[in-house]
Amino acid sequence: MRKIVLMMSVSLDGYIEGPDGDIGWHRVDDELLAHMNATVGRMGGLIHGRRVYELMAAYWPTADADPDAPASDKEFAPIWRDLPKIVYSRTLTHVGWNSTLVREVVPEEVRALKEQPGGDLGLGGADLAETFLRYGLVDELRIYVHPVLVGRGKPLFPHTDTTTSLRLVESHTFGNGVVLLRYEPTP
Repeated sequence: MRKIVLMMSVSLDGYIEGPDGDIGWHRVDDELLAHMNATVGRMGGLIHGRRVYELMAAYWPTADADPDAPASDKEFAPIWRDLPKIVYSRTLTHVGWNSTLVREVVPEEVRALKEQPGGDLGLGGADLAETFLRYGLVDELRIYVHPVLVGRGKPLFPHTDTTTSLRLVESHTFGNGVVLLRYEPTP
């Protein structure tokens, strides 16, 4: 059975973006980009919320057509375009680039999706992640902790009264100081 893997970058103090949606503090270099291209390239599909989809769709469909684009962008653009994508949104009217629009997270439908053949499914978007976590649909968390304190902004995890136990299955430190923490929920 394939897994749903939450993949998100966060500041050391837990924010996915700073004030006004700022992500300029992300520490991205060639090593991290190569890792992300390889990781996403092995996925069987992507699950996006509306905001993540709109951000990705604004750049990746034609990124490799720009002669001045970095090699890592030219590599990732066809990966993103070709991967099947499920986009959860109540407001979008259509999606493109091998994407399917879904209005609501229905746990039974997501569990059926996990039982289909293919590689793991990468989940992106804090609001969508909150819903998937609440329904117990996330099988793995890959959190990329960037060595910066943002101070305020949008947190990855919402405040909750529920405790979720996790088991660390891998950690990796990149040369730029970003640390990958890979966890699985424990029953």
